[in-house]
Amino acid sequence: MSYLGRSIKRFEDARLVIGDGVFIDDIKLPDMLHVAVVRSVHAHARIRSIDVVDALELDGVVEVLTGSDLAGKIPNLPIRPMGDRSVDEFNPPEHPVLAQDKVCYVGQPVAVVVAKNPYLARDGAELVAVDYEPLTPVVNPVDAANEDVPVIHPHLGTNVAMRSVQEGGDIEKAFAQAAHIVRQKYQIPRLAPSSMETRGVIGNYDASSDLLTVWDSTQAPNQIKKYLAQMLGRPEESIRVVAPDVGGSFGIKDCLFSEDVLMPFLALRLQKPVKWIEDRQENLITYHGRGMSLDAEVAVDKNGVILGIRASILADIGAYFYFTTPFPLFNAARRITGPYDVPAVRVDLLGVITNKTPVAAYRGTGSPEAAFCIERTLDLIAKDLGLDPAEIRRSNYISKGAFPYKSCTGNMYDSGDYLLALDRALELVEYSAWQEKIKQRRPGDPYLGVGLATFIKSSGAGGEHRVESARVTIDSFGQVDVYTGVSPHGQGTETTFAQIAAETLGVDPSQVRVHHSDTAIYPHGIGTSASRGLIIGGSAVQLALQEAREKLAGFASKFFSCPAADIKFSDGEVFDLHHPDTKIPFEKLAAMESGLDFEHEYTLPQSPVSFGAHAVVVEVNQDTLALKILRYVGVHDCGQIINPMIVEGQIHGGIAQGIGQALIESIVYSEEGQPLTGSLMDYALPRSTMIPDLTLDTIDTISPTNPLGAKGIGSVSTVPSPAAIANAVMNAISPSGVRHIDAPYTPERLWRAIREHGTVDG
Repeated sequence: MSYLGRSIKRFEDARLVIGDGVFIDDIKLPDMLHVAVVRSVHAHARIRSIDVVDALELDGVVEVLTGSDLAGKIPNLPIRPMGDRSVDEFNPPEHPVLAQDKVCYVGQPVAVVVAKNPYLARDGAELVAVDYEPLTPVVNPVDAANEDVPVIHPHLGTNVAMRSVQEGGDIEKAFAQAAHIVRQKYQIPRLAPSSMETRGVIGNYDASSDLLTVWDSTQAPNQIKKYLAQMLGRPEESIRVVAPDVGGSFGIKDCLFSEDVLMPFLALRLQKPVKWIEDRQENLITYHGRGMSLDAEVAVDKNGVILGIRASILADIGAYFYFTTPFPLFNAARRITGPYDVPAVRVDLLGVITNKTPVAAYRGTGSPEAAFCIERTLDLIAKDLGLDPAEIRRSNYISKGAFPYKSCTGNMYDSGDYLLALDRALELVEYSAWQEKIKQRRPGDPYLGVGLATFIKSSGAGGEHRVESARVTIDSFGQVDVYTGVSPHGQGTETTFAQIAAETLGVDPSQVRVHHSDTAIYPHGIGTSASRGLIIGGSAVQLALQEAREKLAGFASKFFSCPAADIKFSDGEVFDLHHPDTKIPFEKLAAMESGLDFEHEYTLPQSPVSFGAHAVVVEVNQDTLALKILRYVGVHDCGQIINPMIVEGQIHGGIAQGIGQALIESIVYSEEGQPLTGSLMDYALPRSTMIPDLTLDTIDTISPTNPLGAKGIGSVSTVPSPAAIANAVMNAISPSGVRHIDAPYTPERLWRAIREHGTVDG
């Protein structure tokens, strides 16, 4: 029986649905103390003084720490290296764990209050009196690089944090030969990742063993351990980091935050366990994603074939860098060509510092921004030249026979059949029929629109993130244990890795235990990000399992007196494929030698590239401009699929987030740098009633880059969904004469655009 490609129910779900999951706030330790963080209420201000006397006098408050208390004890938060990503200018500001001398965004940690329960900690935090001298905030990223605006971090001498040019081909020749040039600027709003579970950290120090244990709602426990060792001046072996059940992340939990360092520091200092749990307001004002503008020019010939792309990208990165801050900007520039064969590109990218919350990776990490730019522009080209949006994509795709393909920005594409996926999406959405309905629409009827978006998404990241390790042990009873450095937060890793083991060793998946997210159990690995879990982590597991199989086949070959190549593992039994009537149970074979233990480190040689095509039909009420999605189709190429049900679940979630970005989500700031969307009363998240029935399919082009033939799936459906919806909306309201509107497509935004730039369709 084959276990690959089967929709086995997730092993993780049984305990989660009955409430037996253990999340960070479920962990209770004796004599545990609790922390509240005092945060800046100003976007830009000098700290004159901090008075903690009243807070310390509150009964139940144990400790109050400010930035001055940490001086010489904890260094600034580290910056993750850029790896093989080349940039011309890179100026990450020094990022203190607690603000010292000045604050640079609303929400920046200024002090921490430790108390006997979380309520007293909050009461104590309200008693901390910070005397601020307000400074002029820099809020508009367009102004940030100007010489006449304040420099937020004087030691840098500039508000330019990052500058680079990504180019290839002869861009001047491309534009000189163009029959038509389309220019359009796109503003991608800031978004809040808003995982169901917010962040949280617990530190506990056992002096008898000199062991510091940290429970952290993180994607990367081994990475947290490495950086804690550096910042706290302790050997790595004296630190254990555990990620319990993690309720989602979408990138926010792939960074090292002040609280990740402060809780272990306080546990060491106070010799008691210390817990901090982020509330939703903190979650909304301390980490953002997206937030960039793309100003694009695309040169085409008379048939709409792309000759060149020239673009400038301006990213508002906020006041500081988190680990993943540079990567969305870099990826957006490198991936702006999408799935198209573009001979010439020049992208100038600029990241600027502002007095806002830092921006870093959010599901897709630059790919949704790039896809929105090229996919909207293709629709504008089609409109100008009188072409069908599907046909202009067909005429520009990288052909099936061109793989492996290198884009002019240096990206490698491993495999794909883009036309096949597009044709399947058009068939499923009934593209021609909807186009005919749009033509037959009468004045006064609701607007109807159909939109397409196709995309690529490179997975696996770069540098050290291409490496992952795995260990497999088999005991004398046939129990298989898999250890991985991958740390899941909803991906179904325990199930898919068990399926890989079952397929390789011919056992039932229930016979396999998958261990993860605890550095004491397995002290190697990078974690889960960039859709790398299955591609790299799963490949390491597969290779360790193959070593185990070869070893066991050697035992069996002696038992059956046949070549090891003739040994077959199936349904919990082992036999000579030429004499299948004589079999031995797997556990009997495993008992022939004790201590079966296999470990393998795998390095991904090249990131596989996923592809997909989305097609959307929308209806817009002409009176209220309320928008409804009537049909949504997504066709994805994610390589070898281990568990189709898990893949479908990942796609559902990604599309839902894309719908949120397209229709309602946007972080808004005042001119003074105050966040106006600091709660879920103001920041809108998609509701279940907004998500239509989804029609999904897959085109499985096996990737040659890894042993499993897999491609990324975790982030891919988030990439095209905002662009597909945008194209459908603009197609729907095209009778009004409006050419482009930036998301989110709220009724008010549509009304304003039609009133100011369009005409009323009767």
